Amino acid sequence: MIGTKAPEFSLDSSEGTKFSSSDMLGSWYVLFFYAKDGSPTCKRGCLSFKEQYNLFKSLEPPVEIVGVSQDTAEDHKKFKEELKLPFALLSDEDRKVADSFGVPVHLGRFPAKSSFVIDPEGVIRHVYDWQFRPRHHVAKILDSLSSITE
Repeated sequence: MIGTKAPEFSLDSSEGTKFSSSDMLGSWYVLFFYAKDGSPTCKRGCLSFKEQYNLFKSLEPPVEIVGVSQDTAEDHKKFKEELKLPFALLSDEDRKVADSFGVPVHLGRFPAKSSFVIDPEGVIRHVYDWQFRPRHHVAKILDSLSSITE
C-alpha cells in the first residue's frame, strides 16, 4: 500500500465525536490498528506511542497519533482515561476500515496490529506490522519518519 492514497473513513472516537480522515489532510499522522483495549500486547503498544507522543509532536512537521480497534467508543474512552493516552482512539466495530487498509486477521480470530504513516496529501508512506514486537514498532516508525519527512 505504500505510495497509494489511504482509504477515506469516518469513525466514532473516544472523544465522543466523529473522526474523519479528511480532517487530517494537510497533516502527517500515524494510524495504528490494534486488537483489543486492555490486552497485554495492545496495552504495551498504546503505551509505547504515549511514551513517545511528545517526540512525534515535536517533529517538523508534527505528527499526530490515532489508534483504531473494534472496541466501542465508550470502551475506548475508559481505556484512554485508564492509560492517560494523549491521542484519540477510534471505534471500527465492523472492521470496515481495518479491511480497507488490508489489516489481516490471523488464524481467523486475532486482528493484526499494523501502523500506517500517512502524509499531508493522504498518501501512505510507511507500513509496519507489529504483531509480535509492540516495544519496537514506535522506534521503527520514528526512524521511517526521519527519512521520509526530510
